[in-house]
Amino acid sequence: MFYTFMSRVVAPILRLLFRPRVEGVENVPHYGPLIVASNHLSFIDSFIIPLSIPRPVTYIAKADYFEGSGLKGRFARWFMTTLGHVPVQRGAQRAAMGALEQAVEILDNGGAFAIYPEGTRSPDGRLYRGRTGAGWLVLASGARVLPIGLTGTQRIQPIGAKWPRFLGPRPTVRIGAPIDFSHYRDLPPAKARRVITDEIITEIQKLSGQDYTGTYNERANQA
Repeated sequence: MFYTFMSRVVAPILRLLFRPRVEGVENVPHYGPLIVASNHLSFIDSFIIPLSIPRPVTYIAKADYFEGSGLKGRFARWFMTTLGHVPVQRGAQRAAMGALEQAVEILDNGGAFAIYPEGTRSPDGRLYRGRTGAGWLVLASGARVLPIGLTGTQRIQPIGAKWPRFLGPRPTVRIGAPIDFSHYRDLPPAKARRVITDEIITEIQKLSGQDYTGTYNERANQA
């Protein structure tokens, strides 16, 4: 019921406010387990992507988004909790694994689960090396990966901005073709996780056009 309300009432309003350009929507499978993997430039990415995907999408979201104060904090907590988003503490390995295990349950039930392989928002617009939790989730679930490249969302709400710029610069959402990584199942697990994650990042870079740093985003390890 809530998804119907969001898709028929809230989503059209947000589309008018953010006006995202969406390319490749025909690549989105309408059913079956799906890992949506995207670059991460802005807080609003977790709003823009669900507006662009024609099926419900659940997220891992950093716990800070559930703990904010004021009107913005209450709205973010309501929005993410109601959609079933999974909070995870930055830098807490046990908490992160617990969230990924919940993701496997969602995928096992045929849902779509979104993840930011970089771990957190890019501080400078560049693309950072992926954390292997993305590869772990692929191997644990067997789900295909839908790569997405976002551009322009950081201009709508940069890091540190309290509110987005409605009717501001238009973001672009580029959706690639789903990727099946089942051929990596015979590799040693650690190597498979790394190879899969690196290939996901490569596909995201093709779609986003970002410069690739080759290093981890250390903001993901900060408390």
